[in-house]
Amino acid sequence: MTSKQNWLSRCLTPKVDLPARLILSASTLGWLLVLGLWAGLSYGGLVPSMFLPTPGAVLEAAGRLAADGTLGKHVLASVEVVLIGFILSSLVAVPLGLLMGSFRIVQAFLEPLVNFIRYLPVTSFVPLFILWIGIGLEQRVTVIIFGVFFQQLVMIADVSKGVSKDLINASYTLGSNRRDVIFHVLGPASLPGVLDTLRVTMGWAWTYLVVAELVAASSGLGYISLKAMRGFQVDVIFLAIAIIGLLGLVTDQLFRLLRLKVASWAQ
Repeated sequence: MTSKQNWLSRCLTPKVDLPARLILSASTLGWLLVLGLWAGLSYGGLVPSMFLPTPGAVLEAAGRLAADGTLGKHVLASVEVVLIGFILSSLVAVPLGLLMGSFRIVQAFLEPLVNFIRYLPVTSFVPLFILWIGIGLEQRVTVIIFGVFFQQLVMIADVSKGVSKDLINASYTLGSNRRDVIFHVLGPASLPGVLDTLRVTMGWAWTYLVVAELVAASSGLGYISLKAMRGFQVDVIFLAIAIIGLLGLVTDQLFRLLRLKVASWAQ
């Protein structure tokens, strides 16, 4: 078998490790294809500029907004909303989800209500949040919490349920009590899955950001998107979308690194 055939065979084989260089090349190629398609459609005039701005126009908008400090202010406002909402949600959802997945009585009490609430559309609650909380940071943070918390709860409960009963029974056999099982068996065994859940739901927090900032906001990337839509500034809308995507990508990679550091044994 030639070298080319060998690499092709490895690429088409499930769960086979590939060289880092090949992975990087494939990732770069994916980005180049997307950017090339965008450039071809916009610069080629196949799609009018009022619907699809050119990459150059988006970069010019970034430079213009960065120069007067507008961009930095709105990016920081959005980061603040997402981080506060996500951290507050996680601080409650992680321990409660572990309890829900470990104790049948907690599951029976919470699961019906949680499964009902998590299917409710977040957007329909925005007017109520404004009525109850008012207009400001608190309202936007509440949207993030409501959009993320119940999903986190169910996913972390499933992680806890997945811990092997044999592992728990073995710990009892070795003399552990229930407190030891919770803190020294269930907790560490659930840690990799909890971190994966946090990484996934962090992405959802970024998607709910626009919902949180579209109504009654005076700052943030969602706010400038709405403002740009009213003025037909499609380049600014694309810029806001791109920045949200980049911020989400950064937080995703940070969670990957955190998992490698604190749960390297689970790779």
